[in-house]
Amino acid sequence: MRHTKLVIPFLLGVALATGCKAKAEKSAVETKPDETASLQLGKAKAATMEAAQAMEDYAYTRKAEFVVKMNKELVAIQEELDRLAAKVDSAAGATKDEAKTKLEAVRERFAQTKKQLDQAENATESTWGDVKGGFRESYAGLKDSVGITRRWLSDKIAP
Repeated sequence: MRHTKLVIPFLLGVALATGCKAKAEKSAVETKPDETASLQLGKAKAATMEAAQAMEDYAYTRKAEFVVKMNKELVAIQEELDRLAAKVDSAAGATKDEAKTKLEAVRERFAQTKKQLDQAENATESTWGDVKGGFRESYAGLKDSVGITRRWLSDKIAP
């Protein structure tokens, strides 16, 4: 009798959990394209905020470490831009022309961000805060631009 009293609540809990999981999976399947884009944008913003926070933690005494880390980040972005360029090359017509224009704008932003990082590398203790802040803004804008361009290409050019 005692085991029966324990089994019933357990089975109810399992049934309730299974029902909630199925409902969550169903709602995930029914997500509209606009909602998906919003979710992706939210994730990109969160990643940008995390990168900005990581940059905030670097004091002048750790400048060299900061520059090395950000150079690695920029190399990764450069590789992503190269992958996107290959995808653009597979497109045709007006879409290809528009995609090249968008990609060129991101590459220009990349060059500006790289220039900001070079300034950070040459910063003095008195200019470090301003230079680091300028790089942080440029880097966040670059990451956003890459994400927006990646999503646009995914929508316009089939994988």
